[in-house]
Amino acid sequence: MMGNSKNNMVIIIHIVVLFSICLAVANSVEFNFPAVFNLGDSNSDTGELSVGLGFQLVLPYGQNYFKTPSGRACDGRLIVDFLMDALDLPFLNAYLDSLGLPNFKKGCNFAAAGSTILPATASSICPFSFGIQVSQFLRFKARALELLAAKGRKFDKYVPSEDIFEKGLYMFDIGQNDLAGAFYSKTLDQVLASIPTILLEFETGIKRLYDEGARHFWIHNTGPLGCLPQNVAKFGTDPSKLDEQGCVSAHNQAAKTFNLQLHSLCSKLQGQYPDSNVTYVDIFTIKSNLIANYSRYGFEQPIMACCGYGGPPLNYDSRVTCGNTKILNGTTVTAKGCNDSSEYINWDGIHYTETANQYAASQILTGKYSDPPFSDKMPFLLKLKI
Repeated sequence: MMGNSKNNMVIIIHIVVLFSICLAVANSVEFNFPAVFNLGDSNSDTGELSVGLGFQLVLPYGQNYFKTPSGRACDGRLIVDFLMDALDLPFLNAYLDSLGLPNFKKGCNFAAAGSTILPATASSICPFSFGIQVSQFLRFKARALELLAAKGRKFDKYVPSEDIFEKGLYMFDIGQNDLAGAFYSKTLDQVLASIPTILLEFETGIKRLYDEGARHFWIHNTGPLGCLPQNVAKFGTDPSKLDEQGCVSAHNQAAKTFNLQLHSLCSKLQGQYPDSNVTYVDIFTIKSNLIANYSRYGFEQPIMACCGYGGPPLNYDSRVTCGNTKILNGTTVTAKGCNDSSEYINWDGIHYTETANQYAASQILTGKYSDPPFSDKMPFLLKLKI
């Protein structure tokens, strides 16, 4: 009986998700983006850091949808994958991925796990910070146009034509690592004081893209950092540091402050560039609502990691990450995946499960978490794949 009731709940959730997406379709004018160019961190990395630094994620990463590690820090698809589906476009190839006959006709993904908006330092996990990703795009565009100008037109089916760079959608999901990483060496007040500098760097990158012809900008804010098991394990050992959801209050306060200033920047950019579309997407509210009301959406674990080591309440140990085996205190231990990742919001202590990503994407597609909300000016083509 328990199994049937759970299956019924999953079916109901899927119906609600599809209904919400249908409403978004019904209320929006169809705009057909020919391509998407994505910049960001691990929330939208489809393999960039893995190929860029030459390492392989191991199972159970990728176990659900791809059935093998795909370079994504997830058990399956990311939010960007679901959005590409909604746009009726193929999943984005990582810019640096040279194998598997990558096709960049419909766009390219420059997002790299661990990346920051601020320039990378010698101690950074990822060298491909936001400014580098923008430079990679500029090189990508220049090289594409160079290939298209060659005789024989043999590259037409693999790279975007010149007009696509203006007609395409530019998506961004970055900033999480700037904030989360800063807490290891700074106080909350110092983190808050650094936000304008972070956003100035982001603004500089957006302007570089605009000067190269980009006109459609889709900017995600950052999620509730304080609800990630990694941050709870490190900074939430004192219960007074946690909120009613069990999340680290300081981290979420930093995320909220960052998002307020990012929202203001998006409004400023829209005013500066009236011939562009700048859309701000409130990921923080979507993910916070999911965590606060997890059982309503069919989840059983709002914060605990599916793939990790240590058991409840967090199942996260920074010494042994998802899929890896280490010797701790003389004992060999492995951070394994849970039996059913669809019951969990968090995948590996830092990233969300495919099921949680699907929920987040469905909420994005309702249009009500965007500024401007979906309207006749909203540049989005939604096609359902049922």
